[in-house]
Amino acid sequence: MLAGGAVVVGLAAGATLLAGAAGLLLGVLAGTAPRRVGELVVRVVDVLGVVPALLVVLVLAAGFPGSDLAVLVAVALVSVPFSVRVNRAAVERVASSGYVELARARGDDWWRVLRHDVAPNVAGTAITETGLRFVAAVYLTATAGFLGLGAGAPAANWGRMVAENLPGAALSPWPFLAPALLLVALAVGVNLLADELTGGRRRG
Repeated sequence: MLAGGAVVVGLAAGATLLAGAAGLLLGVLAGTAPRRVGELVVRVVDVLGVVPALLVVLVLAAGFPGSDLAVLVAVALVSVPFSVRVNRAAVERVASSGYVELARARGDDWWRVLRHDVAPNVAGTAITETGLRFVAAVYLTATAGFLGLGAGAPAANWGRMVAENLPGAALSPWPFLAPALLLVALAVGVNLLADELTGGRRRG
């Protein structure tokens, strides 16, 4: 059970970090660049965003059978458009504020403004968005395991454990319920942690 959770959490965390780095970079670029450049960045990532997430996972994972890395990359790809839009909106809101305009007027360079004025004010949004994206990545990773994608048996995976034990649920429900309940508990726990972190930042 613990080994299956480690696989799901590891793949979801890797996908979240990869998507978060790309989403933050592109979101900051889209939020601080001239409007036409920002719109171009968003339109490019929207091309990926219109493709159903599960379809991207199925295509990539089926193209590289037995590869957990393919599942990780696929989950990261479908997470990037949402991350870009959220980060761009947060950066634009802060970048248009009076104190950022004042910092630019006094001659601060772009990097200094970003580090001292923009980043601290979008950190809460970024943390909350990361929590939501991680939960979505957990569900997609578990779904991939449920469909038999990624590394096969004997590698453990909560999603695959649900699929394999579902036929015998009437005889013994716990082999099916245990991984399913752990997925729910993980998702709820991550959301509560993200809320606590952002709440702590606001109180601080």
